[in-house]
Amino acid sequence: MLNSAQRRFAAIATVGTGLLLFTAGTASAHVGVTPNTTAAGAYSVLTFAVPHGCDGSGTTKVSIKIPEQFASVTPTVNPNWQVQKVMVKLATPIKDSHGNEVTERVGEVVYTAKTPLPDGYRDTFQLQAKLPEKVGETLVFPTVQTCQKGETAWVEVPKDGKTEDDLEAPAPSIVVTAAEKDGHDVDVKPVAATTSSDSGTPAVTWVALAVGVLGLATGGAALARSRKS
Repeated sequence: MLNSAQRRFAAIATVGTGLLLFTAGTASAHVGVTPNTTAAGAYSVLTFAVPHGCDGSGTTKVSIKIPEQFASVTPTVNPNWQVQKVMVKLATPIKDSHGNEVTERVGEVVYTAKTPLPDGYRDTFQLQAKLPEKVGETLVFPTVQTCQKGETAWVEVPKDGKTEDDLEAPAPSIVVTAAEKDGHDVDVKPVAATTSSDSGTPAVTWVALAVGVLGLATGGAALARSRKS
């Protein structure tokens, strides 16, 4: 039978675990994007995550609209999905890094499931692109998730004074940050997207983790004292 110190230890550990599970669940509620860098002018790998289906229905297609600021995008092949680049004409042709004239760009990347992704399971899609040079610019990726029954359009953008928490289906987005003069990133850690399933760990999760660790340490010390006595 547990003594009082052991019961306190078990209670604290349970609360800490519950907080971690709760924050992990809320952090993965939306379709979101996590970049491996947000430095202006850098080549970034953008990871889009789909954490669930549409009201219990499996996901069959994910369409990601590419911001006009990107001249080109390279999708990563996912063996469970067919991938297609949808091209759009440029109003004004541009020159690429090799001096070639470019008359169109990737306007959308569409991943179509070979077998529907069941609700309750997640998958990710990666796109590589060179970020624009403008520091502080917000890049929005309106994304439509099509399911066996219904769809969810992750296309909402916060208006002035609002945040993604005020929206039901916010669009994935990132913010371009500064880079050092020598070409290295000032901050190469992923910047939390305005939505996000896997767009970084929110502060509340770290608080919950600290509470859990502190609780385990406190309970462990109490347990040790009780055994000595």
